[in-house]
Formats: sequence, structure tokens, C-alpha cells
Amino acid sequence: MLSKIKSMSLLGVDGYLVEVQVDIARGMPAWDIVGLPDTSVREAKERVRAALRNVGVDFPSSKVVVNLAPANTKKEGAYFDLPIAIGILVDLGYIEKSKLEEFVFIGELSLDGKLNKVNGILPMCIEAYQLGIKKAIIPFENRKEAGVVEGLEIYPAQSLLEVMEFLNGNENSIISYQTNVEDLLNKKKKYAFDFSEVKGQESIKRALEVAAAGGHNCLLIGSPGSGKTMLARRIPSILPDVTFQESLEITKIHSIAGALSSNDALLTTRPFRAPHHTISSVALVGGGKVPKPGEISLAHYGVLFLDEFPEFQRSTLEVMRAPLEDRAITISRV
Repeated sequence: MLSKIKSMSLLGVDGYLVEVQVDIARGMPAWDIVGLPDTSVREAKERVRAALRNVGVDFPSSKVVVNLAPANTKKEGAYFDLPIAIGILVDLGYIEKSKLEEFVFIGELSLDGKLNKVNGILPMCIEAYQLGIKKAIIPFENRKEAGVVEGLEIYPAQSLLEVMEFLNGNENSIISYQTNVEDLLNKKKKYAFDFSEVKGQESIKRALEVAAAGGHNCLLIGSPGSGKTMLARRIPSILPDVTFQESLEITKIHSIAGALSSNDALLTTRPFRAPHHTISSVALVGGGKVPKPGEISLAHYGVLFLDEFPEFQRSTLEVMRAPLEDRAITISRV
């Protein structure tokens, strides 16, 4: 029997739809995952098998084939554990197939069937909403972040057993969640370092205020201990408050990078990033075989501070030339 389950994955800073196709047939017991999976995706078969067994599902000795479509795009991460498990449950008759059309499933499974938090849930939920999907079942710890997306019903689940009960008609097993965005944006912003704490230094304070107001770069030169780093750390506190759209973009990038706490729904303060001078070019500007945001992207709408600037490798500084000239980072997969 063949089942098709909607899921999502990441490409750069955006999500895209993945159809998880699960087929269970007679034959020698085997399990294949195809569709350019990486190691973490291929290991899903062990997590899913154990999770199903530990929630009381009798897994047959059959040939299981899982296809992740589109097959020409590399898949990574543990986002597909839950949809693979749901596909198997549909094939085995534990869940009715008709109930799944309007859902997208995202989540990593523990061996005991618990759903674990995943990175990048916000861009995936945004893309799901734009594609016209009505509902999403996600890990419980991702609820605040995903609840920011208005128009998409978020159902945060703590375990595979809860998802099974919910899809079989027990609607009280999972309660939908929505984040109050206005309260977050109107809440008073707190920065660890505030510009008002600086006494004296009037000339450099004036220069930094002009740079912050105009969005200019600034080079601080002075003897050790004169206050360069102390002042730089306080620049975000004099920048304008973030708008909802800016906050959404900042949160998306930090979510993908795994730098977002489960207690944070939206990042409503300007980021400040200060990478060490030994940082590599890829870590600074992002990229790689599977594109990931670098420090420049993590400083989006905030401040990127390069302390001990002359100590950075020449090649690392050279790769910043194009982003500085274009005032943009372009993410692409080769």
C-alpha cells in the first residue's frame, strides 16, 4: 500500500514542500530511503522503527520504501521522522488516509515516541501557509515560534501517540496554539548593554549615533582599554525598534542556525554578532554544500562587530567585499 504525507524542509533561509511517499510491500524485510537523503535522514528508519514499537505498533517484516520528493534536491535533518512514521501507520491501517490531506507533518522522534524540537520551523511554516496548507502538526517545543504564522493552524504534539489519537478523532489530545504577536512587539525591549550607561566619550558617541542613524560602517581605532568594544556592544540599543517584518526575518535566520530558544517566539531586539578573528570564510558569510547562514546573516538588521580587525585572515576579509558592495547575501545551491 502507498501513502503520501506532506512535510517540509529547508533550502537556504526558506522552506519548501517535501512529499514523503511510503510503500510497504511483500518481499524480503528491508528498508530503503531514497530522494537524496543525508546521514541523519537515512538514520530515521532506526528512530521510527523503535518509536513505533514503543507506542505499541506491531511492525511487519516487509519491504519498506520511502521516497522524499522532489528526488533531485538534497534532504537533511530529522524533520521527516514524524511524516515517515505517519505514512507507515496509514499503510498498516492505524490511521485513516482521508484525514491527512490538509495537514503538514514536521518533527524528530525519540526512540520512546516523544517528539523533539527541530530547527527552522518558522520558515517551513511560512512556506506551508503560502502553499495553501491549512494545518501543521509540529513538536511541542516549537509551538511559540510556529504560532507566529497567522492563518496556519498549529497543533503542537508531545508524542507520536498523541498524534495518532488526534488523527483518529480525539481532538482534545492536541490543542491548537497561536502566538500573540502584538504583545511581543509592544513589549519593552531589553538589551544587555545600553548606550545610556556610557559616561563621557562624547565625540565617539556622536560618531556612533550618526553611523547608527545612517546605517553606515564604522572603524574604531584606539589603544587597548579605551572603550571600543564597550561602545560597540551598545550600538543595538540606539537603533530603531524592529518592525514585524524585520523581526520575522531575524527569527527565521536564527531558527535555521539553531540559535533560537524554545521560549522565544520572535526576536524583537537587534542582534549583535562578534565572531572571533579565527573564523573561516564560510562561517562568516555562510554557504556550504547545504547552504547555512553565516555570521553576516545572523547579524541581519543588527550589528556585525569584527573585534581585532587586523587579525582576521585576508581571505576572510576579501569574501566580505561583495556583500558590502551589494548590501545583500545571495544563497544558492550548486
